[in-house]
Amino acid sequence: MAQIFITKNNLTAQKKSLELAKLGYDLMDRKRNILVHEMMSLAEKASTIQKDIDAAYVQAYDALEKAFMTLGDCSVFAECVPVDNSVELKIRTVMGVELPEISISEKTPRIYYGMNETNSQLDEAYIQFEKVKVLTVELAQIESSVMRLADAIKKTQKRTNALSNIMIPKFTATIKFISDALDEKEREDFSRLKVIKRQKL
Repeated sequence: MAQIFITKNNLTAQKKSLELAKLGYDLMDRKRNILVHEMMSLAEKASTIQKDIDAAYVQAYDALEKAFMTLGDCSVFAECVPVDNSVELKIRTVMGVELPEISISEKTPRIYYGMNETNSQLDEAYIQFEKVKVLTVELAQIESSVMRLADAIKKTQKRTNALSNIMIPKFTATIKFISDALDEKEREDFSRLKVIKRQKL
């Protein structure tokens, strides 16, 4: 233990530091629990969305395969579909952690290629790939949020552990050391005063 000045002022200061460390621990513990809860709810959503994406991909590729068999090369039709620039990014904050909010404007799919040279299989493939696009944006938002939350939880856990295992025990030990030393000093002073009184008599 480093050199500690055994004074009542120092004892009061150490007690205040201990109170602050305990308060910090409570806040960090609460923050960690909220972040874990947020991450678990997002992880459940991600699992559901992943299943939906997988199902949409199966239907889309099945329809595309049928379109290829009936129409041949479909890349010419794909080139008619314009690039979608409607993706927007915003930020929301949970306990000081910035999480992305990615959105894409969901609209009824519009057929951009001619109807004379195509068939319903190509339309179905297009509709399913549109669904995959929207779900992928949602999944990207969730996975990014989960990674950020996991990182924040890790850092919060480190701070919580430092307070719980290092700072709080350190302040507690220092307070005990100073209190014991002050008590011992008081006993010595009391004994000394008794001796002095006897000598005066």
